[in-house]
This record gives sequence, C-alpha cells and structure tokens, in this order.
Amino acid sequence: MKIEELLKEVETIVSSIVENMHYELYHLEYVKENGEYYLRIYIDTPSGISLQDCEKVSRAVSVALDEKDPIKDQYYLEISSPGINRFLHTEKHFLDNINKKVKINTTKPIEGKKVMIGILDQYSSEEIIALIDNKPISIPLDKIKSVNIEEDFS
Repeated sequence: MKIEELLKEVETIVSSIVENMHYELYHLEYVKENGEYYLRIYIDTPSGISLQDCEKVSRAVSVALDEKDPIKDQYYLEISSPGINRFLHTEKHFLDNINKKVKINTTKPIEGKKVMIGILDQYSSEEIIALIDNKPISIPLDKIKSVNIEEDFS
C-alpha cells in the first residue's frame, strides 16, 4: 500500500475521533526514521494544545487503530501540536495564514533563492504570492518544498 493511501485510510479512522473530541486534525505523516516507523498525528485548537490533550487523543486513537489495524508494520504513535512555527500543508492552512510571516523553501531557485522569508500575501491552487522585501514574488506550488510560519521571538 502506498503511503498516500495508508494516510487516507488512517485519516478516515481518526478524523471523526479527533473532531468529536473538539480538536482539529491538522496533519498526518507516516515516516521511517533510523529504522523505525512513526505515525505522527498533529492536532490543534484555537487556544493551543497541551500534553494532556495529546495523551487524551492518543488513548482514543490508539484503540481505534488497534481495532482497524490499517498499518501492518510495527510503529510508534505520536500525537503532537503543529507548534508555533507550524508547516502549512493544505489550502486551509495557507488561507488561515495570509498576512503572516513565513519561511519558504523551494526545490529550485526562484529569483535566485531557494529559501525566502516574507509575508504570505495570496494563495491559489497554482501558486502562492509572498511579499519578499516588500516585493510580490509568485512561487508555483509545484516548486515549493515547504512553507512554515516564521515567528519572531526577538
């Protein structure tokens, strides 16, 4: 089974559980790191996520995943907040973060740079437009490696 199909199946199993507990299912990932598999489920609320929130969701999701058993490999389940410098994955993530400072990593240089920091100005199904040094730069979605919120703590 391909990773995308597996994640879709896991999402089907856990999304209603997470939402019924009044959390947003922010993102899912299934990765292999140092020979071990990890299923990471990121949850969110407008007021943030506590360790107790993660524990509560972990218990509920773990039972459902054990019951349905969509993942045949041995894996670790991790429930987490997307964090302050969260990565943007979906249309909703991008639209919710218009006018916020972001860090953009691209697969190929755009105007000579592969890493840019600026203000997320617009999102469409083909591109984002970011204000880099107050200049609008169009970045095709298929050239984006990652985008995350860039919070200043200075």
